[in-house]
Amino acid sequence: MIAGQKWDTQKVNALYELPFTQLLFEAQKTHRQHFPGDEVELCTLLSVKTGACPEDCAYCPQSAHYQTGVSREKIMALEKVIEHAKCAKENGAIRFCMGAAWRNPPKKEFPKILAMIRAVKALGLETCVTLGMLSEEQVAELREAGLDFYNHNLDTSPEFYDKIITTRTYQDRLDTLHRVHQAGINLCCGGILGMGETREDRIQLLLQLVRLPQPLKSVPINRLIPFDGTPLEKKNDIDNIEFIRTIAVTRIMLPHSIIRLSAGRIFMSEEMQALCFMAGANSMWLGDKLLTARNPECNADFTLLKKLGLSAKEYAAAS
Repeated sequence: MIAGQKWDTQKVNALYELPFTQLLFEAQKTHRQHFPGDEVELCTLLSVKTGACPEDCAYCPQSAHYQTGVSREKIMALEKVIEHAKCAKENGAIRFCMGAAWRNPPKKEFPKILAMIRAVKALGLETCVTLGMLSEEQVAELREAGLDFYNHNLDTSPEFYDKIITTRTYQDRLDTLHRVHQAGINLCCGGILGMGETREDRIQLLLQLVRLPQPLKSVPINRLIPFDGTPLEKKNDIDNIEFIRTIAVTRIMLPHSIIRLSAGRIFMSEEMQALCFMAGANSMWLGDKLLTARNPECNADFTLLKKLGLSAKEYAAAS
């Protein structure tokens, strides 16, 4: 059913329409063909520059367009970033991702980002950054700094996109992904569920992901966290079973990808998270904050992993 599959809307919809237990069975089979069934990759996400973003992403509390109570902060000092990275490594994280609320990285601040990447790599951690849109020159500098992954989510389908964001186009996002791919940096790209999109939008997002020029090694799947003051403060209307179905369909369509159960776990029961892992998710974020959003505490996550008999992936096994 999966090998050599040429995906289109009809075939993806057929996966969604499978009986729930059958879909999870197919996803778990696919998962075990490419990954250990009991292994989860732990990672940490740090906001190194918070607030005052000029973009109008309707889900984001860091946008300067909305009154959300998020304070504008200058770029974090290198020593502070290293401190956070060391803590993440001690807790078992093998990837350290740094995010900055920019449309494009400012020229005067960019060298500080490069220094962060080099310092985190020196600690023996996989590096990832999310900085907005990039020029070819900036991509080349990130490559020279040794960056492992660049995160730039498509968020949703091309058709639903302009209902969420108007300050940059879908093509702008694709162009940045293309530049990163051309430079030989791994892509980290996914989306957000629960913004008011339809299943058709979720299908079209997944088709965009499988059609990217570089097979994705990293796919974050977020559940909307509705922030007061944003246009989506009353949303998060995706059904739990539909969310899990989307994880399973993603696993089948992207069998070689690390699927990251990302924002929104704070709203998920242990049972729901267990089903997400059964459906093929094999990564989670450690720490009580993801940029500015709440996340389960580390102790709660470690307890859950122990209950499920899941183990943390070792850095030596990362690729």
